[in-house]
Amino acid sequence: MTDVLRRGRASLAFGFFAQGVAFALLVTRIPAIQDRYGVSDALLPVFLAAVPILAGVGSLVSERLVRRVRPSRLLRWSQPVVLLALLGVGAGDRVAVLAVALAVFGLAVGALDASMNMLGVSLQRAYGRSIMLGFHAAYSLGGILGASLAWAGAQRGLALWVSYLPVVVLLLPTALVGSRWYVDGERGGAEGEGTGGGGGGAGGGVGFKVLLPLCLVMTFAYIGDSTVSNWSAKYLQDVLGSSEQLATVPYNVYMVTTLVGRAVGDFGVRRLGAVAVVRGGAVVAAVGFAVVASAPGAGVGMLGFTLLGFGLCVLVPQTFAAAGRLAAERDGRPGASDAAVARLNVFNYVGFLIGSPLVGAVGDAWSYRGAMLVPMVLVLVTVVYARSFGAGPDRYGGGHERPRTADVGRGSNGL
Repeated sequence: MTDVLRRGRASLAFGFFAQGVAFALLVTRIPAIQDRYGVSDALLPVFLAAVPILAGVGSLVSERLVRRVRPSRLLRWSQPVVLLALLGVGAGDRVAVLAVALAVFGLAVGALDASMNMLGVSLQRAYGRSIMLGFHAAYSLGGILGASLAWAGAQRGLALWVSYLPVVVLLLPTALVGSRWYVDGERGGAEGEGTGGGGGGAGGGVGFKVLLPLCLVMTFAYIGDSTVSNWSAKYLQDVLGSSEQLATVPYNVYMVTTLVGRAVGDFGVRRLGAVAVVRGGAVVAAVGFAVVASAPGAGVGMLGFTLLGFGLCVLVPQTFAAAGRLAAERDGRPGASDAAVARLNVFNYVGFLIGSPLVGAVGDAWSYRGAMLVPMVLVLVTVVYARSFGAGPDRYGGGHERPRTADVGRGSNGL
């Protein structure tokens, strides 16, 4: 079973990586997509907003689907759909084709994000120690690679489908082969190992009121993330007076620091506990926004964006882990954790939708320096809710755990 878990962990990490590549290839080529289809500036926000909205729908639908099929099976088939939809975005020639491709992409991304994190949470419980940040580090690495490939394609003037096709041809069969080793930790082993029935009926899960603190943390984390991704370049150039070339650096630095923070974050959780790591991350992120808001020049501003990467990177993975842990405590039925993760995942897209318009509205009405204080205050609220990330005293503790290791639970197989 140890080998099964190791293969499951490696294959799921590749799934996160592939998703990071695909999403980055889409969002970083939005200007090229707009030019290819002749989408007006007035219509573009409608297309962009439709993707996270439909992704939220896909996440909610996945909550019901996993009552009948295993999350590993949902992930196995949603990932190819995402990659093919990406190729459809690049290969179409009419706005109607773009609309259909983006709709399919959004729905499939919602199911993919939810099922990936379901498997990540259940694998973490099976391992009995924090590994969730490592999966999200793989996603960050994929995002860096995808953004780099998009930049290279833009520099060479390649058509969208030419940029997308080699990536899809490489990732799609690799992901399908890797999906053979996905592990449904709470449902008794690898996806292909039947345990009777189609997927083991999921429990009703915990109510929204119980998940509310974690939903808020997820929303605030993505408001902070979308602020960096959508406003860092404009802020550095228009407010801090940097060059156009330098203005592209903060987001790249943010992505790299996010990767580094997640790569070492699991070790921090094991040594210090999830509550301390989440509180520390929220404080570092708040300091980062404060530095950005008060920066006298571009150099200090980039320091602030660097701090944001180290601070925000731990919040989302730990929020998913906490939701799964909480569901397992409140409702021990098979699938309760999956339902909680699917519901929580919706607030990923809520934060993404709110963040950029919120900062823009405050910036236009007041100042962009003042606008940076809004996500700062919101992320500080996470400090108040950090105790929601702690494990209960009556849960999990195994004799193999070190005294200061964060308890993350056990799988039903007893590992």
